[in-house]
Amino acid sequence: MNYFWKLIGVVHVVITWGGSISTIKAMPPPPPVQCNQTGGCILKNAYGAWGDRKDCHASNVTYPATEEELRLAVAHANKNKLKVKTVSKFSHTIPKLACPCSQSQSTLLISTAKLDSNIDIDVANLAVTADAGVPLRQLIDRVEEENLSIVAAPYWEGLSVGGVISTGAHGSSWWGKGGAVHDHVIGLSLVVPAKESEGYAKIIRIEANDPLLDAAKVSLGLLGVISKVKLSLEPGFKRSITFNFTDDAHIEDILMDHAKKHEFGDITWYPSRRTAVYRYDDRVPLNTHGDGVNDFIGFQDTSILISKSTRAAEKALEKAKNANGKCTLAATVLGFKKLIANGFKNNALIFTGYPIVGRQGKLQTSGACLYSRRVDTSCAWDPRINGLFFYETTAIFPANKFKDFIRDVKKLRDLKPENFCGVDSYNGFLIRFIKASSAYLGQSEDSIVVDYNYYRADDASTPRLNQDVWEEVEQMAFFKYGAKPHWAKNRKLAFLNVQQKYANFSRFLAAKKQMDPQNMFSSEWSDEILFGTEADKFDGCALEGQCICSEDRHCSPSKGYFCKPGLAYTEARVCRFSQSPMTSIV
Repeated sequence: MNYFWKLIGVVHVVITWGGSISTIKAMPPPPPVQCNQTGGCILKNAYGAWGDRKDCHASNVTYPATEEELRLAVAHANKNKLKVKTVSKFSHTIPKLACPCSQSQSTLLISTAKLDSNIDIDVANLAVTADAGVPLRQLIDRVEEENLSIVAAPYWEGLSVGGVISTGAHGSSWWGKGGAVHDHVIGLSLVVPAKESEGYAKIIRIEANDPLLDAAKVSLGLLGVISKVKLSLEPGFKRSITFNFTDDAHIEDILMDHAKKHEFGDITWYPSRRTAVYRYDDRVPLNTHGDGVNDFIGFQDTSILISKSTRAAEKALEKAKNANGKCTLAATVLGFKKLIANGFKNNALIFTGYPIVGRQGKLQTSGACLYSRRVDTSCAWDPRINGLFFYETTAIFPANKFKDFIRDVKKLRDLKPENFCGVDSYNGFLIRFIKASSAYLGQSEDSIVVDYNYYRADDASTPRLNQDVWEEVEQMAFFKYGAKPHWAKNRKLAFLNVQQKYANFSRFLAAKKQMDPQNMFSSEWSDEILFGTEADKFDGCALEGQCICSEDRHCSPSKGYFCKPGLAYTEARVCRFSQSPMTSIV
């Protein structure tokens, strides 16, 4: 219990730093679309990272509840030459893929929040067809009721079925069809613009043998509006999970064998703590004893007091440039995770020991904070409480390049290990595995995905502690090793020249031209991501990843941050704190 008391100590300290803490009524996350009485709507993302009248304004929003209502909405937009973007009830996408065009254009948001009634299970053929707006948890539970299982799912369940496949969401597996959900899609329905004689919009059914499926199953919402998704299933099964917290000395040599040996294995790496957590995760017979659940600590229903206090602590450490304080926090968090098995529970109540055995539907994903009904809890990042605020970088590497990336990160870590404590106080580096995909905007080879979160300042003009370290790791991943960015995550610079990383990019564009010849579903925001072009640079643009610095003004020279080369990857250009700009790049 020593770690528990350490955690309580940290909370006590951060309350002191944070000053007075107010409690608001915590409910499930608010709807992402908000409209006013005078007309006009704003789309916000779940983290409060974007959403205002400048970039995410729409003239109107509609909530179709049936496929025919959805078709009529697309027809109306086509007939009236409106720009269209599709949104779900969750809005967890970090880039502005769902943002409509500028306020001067007539735009329509189509929400799938109410398109969630139908889940049709074909037991004989091991398949399920669901409305695009069906929440992932609802789909998983319904499938499990038939003693069947969905094999692949992302770890976070706050997503819709259509959103999951549109952005390439994934779990972890090199086995079978792999860990990416879109690789389990065997059909979908898409509502697209049509001629006047066809009613201005039509529904097309895309089956497994249709070449269009490879374009449509990771489409970023750019081909049309997905109305239904058909996924392959397997007979229901259980999993057995054990976390092994150990030294990270040979992680780069072990990781590929780990993926081959364990069907759902992943690795979480905490560089500053020199710790790797290997997840031994495999199927076991249905009659194996156990009723475990996944209640991942980061997605639990969290006390508002703790969320606000943790944020206050982070801000104080950032302001004081106190890397050692972040290391204390990182050590405490890691110890607590080890004590409670990252939140996994043996019996839906507590963790009592390894292995954790349970049904696939209870172990593959989590998101308890989505269903909060208490007045003092919420998701830790809920923007209404001014809690956690962070970046999320996710890079998808060809498997044969990932070992060298890890070695480079270790070189950077070894120069000053405390610089990595900021990421380790979140979730470290989460390493997962996905197989090669036929999707045009999917991974073209067996791949390894690394995902890490780190502190984001409240104000875009405020540099952060160890700004240069995370910029160097980011540029190392996407430019030295050519990693692909996850479409639903990352800062803008991760998408630079992204089209060159996809052999079938031109095929996707051809499918888009066929389905959406008038670019009804595109906007300047989605084009910014899809085509990965660099915009004009401006003062401070590198601080939020809007550009790569080439001059000091792209950082924050008034606050002591200048544009300098990377330390391990010297081709990188990063914003580093320095007492003098004399060695900066001009």
